[in-house]
Amino acid sequence: MAILVDRYTKLITQGITGKAGLFHTLRCSEYGTNVVGGVNPLKHGTFVEGFPVYGSVREAVDRTGANTSMIFVPAPMAAKAIIEAADAGIKLIVAITEGIPVRDMLEVRQYLKGSDSILVGPNCPGITTAGVAKVGIAPGFIHKKGKIGIVSRSGTLTYEAVYQTTLSGLGQTTAVGIGGDPIHGLNHIDVIRMFEEDPETEGIILIGEIGGTDEEVAAEFIKSNVTKPVAAFIAGATAPSGKRMGHAGAIVNGTSGTAASKIKALEDANVFVALTASEIGGKMCAAMLYYHKQCTCSEFYKQK
Repeated sequence: MAILVDRYTKLITQGITGKAGLFHTLRCSEYGTNVVGGVNPLKHGTFVEGFPVYGSVREAVDRTGANTSMIFVPAPMAAKAIIEAADAGIKLIVAITEGIPVRDMLEVRQYLKGSDSILVGPNCPGITTAGVAKVGIAPGFIHKKGKIGIVSRSGTLTYEAVYQTTLSGLGQTTAVGIGGDPIHGLNHIDVIRMFEEDPETEGIILIGEIGGTDEEVAAEFIKSNVTKPVAAFIAGATAPSGKRMGHAGAIVNGTSGTAASKIKALEDANVFVALTASEIGGKMCAAMLYYHKQCTCSEFYKQK
């Protein structure tokens, strides 16, 4: 099994005719994702690299049975693209676009409350189910089918966690980059709940950042509801208070949203917390060994 993306995924790309949209659509297809077309109203009826281009998401769904959309529409129009996908019945919307105005995303969040659609992102690397399919911009070659579920606010740290679990021999079930914007779709708890219910996922990695309280809330959820080993890393421990660092959501005011508060909450929930990014794989192996009394990790990671 896997979460969110699997062999039944039928993907369209909104913005397929743009340079980035086409490049990553091709990479998703090469990885094994069933890409059934794209959307650009101005190029309706054409083909790009063999993919049909439809005039609307509704037409794409009617013609192909698409159930997933990857959004590369420019930021000023991206919110409307998300809403169009939801209106057309797309079940999973993965918004790669960064720089979408917060006000636009507030409107999207309110609109999706009455929808069955799931939004991942925006400003995210997307989702990869190792060895099966990917929707997003993650480098597929670093993934290896295995037993660890990964949920992360950071794109590059998602890749770091993936690569380390690949090197360790643990591999991944699904890696989900939820994005670092202050207003976004799925959060840590949403994804952790999916991993807890997935029988193939034996351990979970949570990657967080300074800013907001999502990680503290996730720690409470883990403490009360998660039976699987969890490792974590919180980025931004050295960031100065009151200064935005990287992602739009990574800003600390006073004592709220600090790395220290998040780390303490996670440790109180019996999560194995890495203090540097290079320790993520080792902490996951340590958590697996502690919970399962055995671990298939490489000797290098067993010693970390």
